[in-house]
Amino acid sequence: MRGLYVHIPICQHKCGYCDFYSVERPDLLDSFVGLLCREIALLPERLPEAVEEELVTVYFGGGTPSLLSPKQLERIVNLLRHTFRIEPQAEWSIECNPGTVDRVRLRAYRELGITRVSFGVQSFQDEELRFLERLHTAAEAVEAVQWAHEVGFEQVNIDLMFALPGQTLHSWERTLEQAVKLAPSHISAYSLIWEPGTAFYTRWQRGELTPVAEELDATQYELAAELLTRAGYHHYEVSNFARPGSECRHNLLYWHGEEYVALGPSAHGYLRGRRYWNVRSLKRYGELLRCGALPIAGVEQVGPQERLTELLFLGLRSDGIRFDRLRREFGIELAEEAAPLFEQWEELGMVAIRSPECLRLNRRGYLFCDELAAELVLCAERVWQRRKGSYEVSLLGVSSVAERIGSNSINAVGVRTGG
Repeated sequence: MRGLYVHIPICQHKCGYCDFYSVERPDLLDSFVGLLCREIALLPERLPEAVEEELVTVYFGGGTPSLLSPKQLERIVNLLRHTFRIEPQAEWSIECNPGTVDRVRLRAYRELGITRVSFGVQSFQDEELRFLERLHTAAEAVEAVQWAHEVGFEQVNIDLMFALPGQTLHSWERTLEQAVKLAPSHISAYSLIWEPGTAFYTRWQRGELTPVAEELDATQYELAAELLTRAGYHHYEVSNFARPGSECRHNLLYWHGEEYVALGPSAHGYLRGRRYWNVRSLKRYGELLRCGALPIAGVEQVGPQERLTELLFLGLRSDGIRFDRLRREFGIELAEEAAPLFEQWEELGMVAIRSPECLRLNRRGYLFCDELAAELVLCAERVWQRRKGSYEVSLLGVSSVAERIGSNSINAVGVRTGG
């Protein structure tokens, strides 16, 4: 299976916690759409492997994709359908800032074939929204979600954030309860990550902001998991909860290690065992496209050891490690080789499912997922070394994997920032 990620790098205002590439220039949207269409048109000739397989998901991230007018989005969608083979039942997603949409715009998006909207709500407390530098109010967020339901969207996601300075357990609970009350099909709950290069990180280094204690972070996470699962949401990834059948298919492509095409400045793609990424500059992006070149900044081959590390890391964070896949792709019997480690995890109450086919963590396991992933990667490396004899391997840091997978707006371990 294959997906497509389209990065819209335009915002009205760049929030202080956001480390994804964007510029505060809504006036450049029309010219950017022209450049994006030029990139799409170049793919069949300059990167033919990008258009050879059918797409099952298309995801517009950012930035703030909902700044696109229906006419601008229609231009992009029509060209994508002309250039790619797209499954008739494909998932089409767009990130939305609640303050940038109304009922008319959402209805137009729906008529263009968008099937899923993801609202970057972050909080239903106005004081917390002001701290996060969001431009919408809690009331506007409620209204936007209600409009999405009214115009016929069945797949509606709400993004929320916790571990915010000044946020109490009670205020976080009120936000979760309001989210559930709006009956979205999907809720994402992310801990605030202090990313180097962001305004929040700079303020932290200057002593102006202080991250919350790890204990409160963990307590807020456990509260979210408890409240949302009790409300009928399936906890299918560390930070993601969905009604049965409403899991985000595009996210699952990332977490299952499938291929995806990248469009737009700073977007990352993965095709035919190679990872590639576009330039992180709207100016340079335009210069290259005007010269008839794709805006690719770099390409790297993903070796078998790195591939194995990613599948283990992502499998633990989501719906489990499939032992048959590891056997088929890498020739290792991890269910047997790592049995002592898995038994330890079971004794610690961190495993939801353990069978000859699969191992999946539970809520407690998710809480310690990074540490468990590091242990398993070391174990898998020893197995790999024995199987490959003199094959030289080196441990790829778990944080590096997270950074690579998180480059397309859905951060594997950090906060959802688009919309």
